[in-house]
Amino acid sequence: MKEKDLNLLLLQNILQNIDIGIHAIDKNRKTILYNKAMAKLEGLNMEQVLNKDLLDLFPSLNEETSTLIKVLTAEEPILEKTQSYINFKGQNIISLNSTLPIFHDGKIVGALEIAKDITYLKKLSDKLMELQHELKGRKEKFKVKGQIKRYTFEDIIGKNDKMIEAIEIAKRTSNSPSSVLIYGETGTGKELFAQSIHYGGNRRNKPFIAQNCAAIPETLLEGILFGTEKGGFTGAVEREGIFEQANGGTLLLDEINSMSLNLQTKLLRVLQEGYIRRIGGTKDIPIDVKIIATTNEEPLESIERGTLRKDLYYRLNVVYINIPPLRERTDDIISLSNHFIKKYNMILNRNIAGIEEEVLDYFFTYPWPGNVRELENSIEAAMNYAPMSRTILKKEDFKSSSNIFNDDKMNYINKSLDMPLPEYLESIEKEIIQSYLEANGNNISKTAKALGIKRQSLQYKIKKYL
Repeated sequence: MKEKDLNLLLLQNILQNIDIGIHAIDKNRKTILYNKAMAKLEGLNMEQVLNKDLLDLFPSLNEETSTLIKVLTAEEPILEKTQSYINFKGQNIISLNSTLPIFHDGKIVGALEIAKDITYLKKLSDKLMELQHELKGRKEKFKVKGQIKRYTFEDIIGKNDKMIEAIEIAKRTSNSPSSVLIYGETGTGKELFAQSIHYGGNRRNKPFIAQNCAAIPETLLEGILFGTEKGGFTGAVEREGIFEQANGGTLLLDEINSMSLNLQTKLLRVLQEGYIRRIGGTKDIPIDVKIIATTNEEPLESIERGTLRKDLYYRLNVVYINIPPLRERTDDIISLSNHFIKKYNMILNRNIAGIEEEVLDYFFTYPWPGNVRELENSIEAAMNYAPMSRTILKKEDFKSSSNIFNDDKMNYINKSLDMPLPEYLESIEKEIIQSYLEANGNNISKTAKALGIKRQSLQYKIKKYL
């Protein structure tokens, strides 16, 4: 065998046995090279692809969407582009592709695509990011003897009537197995309530597991919830889901309205039947889990928009808790502020005694779009900025919270209180929304961003007030 033929044979063997997909077409868009790795990735046989026109084989592609044809036309490479698609076997594939033009004697003669399957790596990355996010949030909480503190009703601060009502409802459901739906804007303390219900009830010695439904893709979330059986799909291992892990305890499903409707249907079935089945499994596994679901959007509004199934809403809404936003409980601002000062005195080794009166005046009129979380972050930041000799937080210490000190809001202080405080505060909120809408040309998205709230929340408030 000639050396040239031997080298060609060697190259062919290498291309067919590496774990990186290779697909090459000629200038007429016909496939001239298609290796085993690419065939496995796309769910095809090599015989189906070779010598076939690319667009005949992949009718979903066109001159604009096919990277091979784009490179063939533009004669420029496309490097390290992530692509997500459903292959011919119905599997969701994520690949990292580089597509290169092939030249001979200075003329374009074809294009070559190199694809690396990163589906598993992407899922792993998403999971790690979610765990890091949860860990970061948990580190910000109080710790007792080196452990993350478990919140109870004693940790909920508030003497406002609406807050007391929410706490009383939560206490009454602590020993009940019934599902609970908690509605509250971002930063109002929904997980604080959920933990208090669990650790204040008869399940306190059983697991409490929280899962954010908006943090990860549907396919990964389904596996996390219900678990997987080995061989259920490519790469699947035997692993229990958090329903099983929480058995006998409580499962918090945060931002339930962000869960896909398909997954909501499967969740409803679990709640109705009392058992789960792992992905790829055939065995029904009975579970005893108290479900607490939270949403940062008004549930009926979510149903109307089609992001929350009506039947799931009724199944979850056995007990309904509405946590009031901070602007509706301004009578709690001083006690909350004192609590956060005490907390960060310990963490930052400070000796802050309080907040000057001028700052508190602004606190009472500011709408607090980020609610209690925003108040806490503002105080923590101020305590970092304040000179070490200072014992009272002043306006200049709130450098990162300058939006609080908008003098236009101070005009509300001079108004006579000729109505109940909740109505008075709602009238202030209405005026602020009107003002921001006008300033942003009635653009909902821009106004919501300027106010620091979600677009859906602003639409709900516009419907409520205007």
